[in-house]
Amino acid sequence: MKRYIAKRIGLMFITLFIIIFMVFAFVRSLPDIPAEGDPTIDPRILRQLMERDGLGQGPIIEQFGRWINNIFEYRSLGYSLREPREVTTMIAERLVVTIRINIIPYFLSIPIGISLGIWAALKKNKMTDHFISTGVMVFISVPSFIVGVLLQYYFAFHLNWVSWRVLRGSDFDTNIWVGLSSYILPIIMLTIGGVAGLARLTRAELTEVLTSEFMLLCRTKGLNRRQATLRHGIRNALVPIAPGLIGGLIGILSGAIVTEQIFAIRGIGTLYLAAFQASAGMKPDYPTIMALLMFYTTIGLMATLIIDLSYGFIDPRIRMGAGKR
Repeated sequence: MKRYIAKRIGLMFITLFIIIFMVFAFVRSLPDIPAEGDPTIDPRILRQLMERDGLGQGPIIEQFGRWINNIFEYRSLGYSLREPREVTTMIAERLVVTIRINIIPYFLSIPIGISLGIWAALKKNKMTDHFISTGVMVFISVPSFIVGVLLQYYFAFHLNWVSWRVLRGSDFDTNIWVGLSSYILPIIMLTIGGVAGLARLTRAELTEVLTSEFMLLCRTKGLNRRQATLRHGIRNALVPIAPGLIGGLIGILSGAIVTEQIFAIRGIGTLYLAAFQASAGMKPDYPTIMALLMFYTTIGLMATLIIDLSYGFIDPRIRMGAGKR
């Protein structure tokens, strides 16, 4: 097991290195990469980039080596082209906001989604099942930005119960309850999507388990339907669901681009979009794009690794890296 984990971690770092190098090469090869004398970039920031990061100077391999060296020597991913600050500082500030807005929907959607899925599976082909399944399909099919806009229109503009956007620090100083209530709509929007996905997956897995042969064996050994479902059915149905929940906990760090854009949340998602936008004569923020792509790649690889490893702990029948015998 330890050997398998070490092997997977090693492969993760190799994959990360290859992906980051490819992205770095593509970004630095763009035709409109900033250069000396560029009037759209702060001269002080551009001078720092040229001196320390070697932006646009020398072969791609040499630039990449210098960029990697700066990560270990200065613990820096570069300077933003739009703000005279380190990219890592900007990401750290936005990451706190992203976690704050995503953590509550994550923990709300798990019990609600799994409970609805179990209820629908136990009431298969009955009115309850049809009602839950219809609602799940509606919220899965309707794009999340439609749900967000409808929530804004009805509760913020029509009823004027809450703010249409998430308020910031100065607004909290004025009225803390108004500031907290501004989180209600994005939390509802994110929770709805999580509940729908979990309910559909749980219903499908539990329905398959309840019709399997080992459940019939449980009944023939004297267990009633309720006992067989609680002791064996739900437990086996949650085996393929649990790793996704563990990976989703890491996915909280990646943010929700659509939600953050709709509700004007200054999180990782909006920073990612702003870095790509070239408006008012400003070019894309290449150092920020590079740092965020590295961040997203690392998060994705970590989630995949943890999901794969969790199978061995959740289901003892799965032997990780056992090989052939």
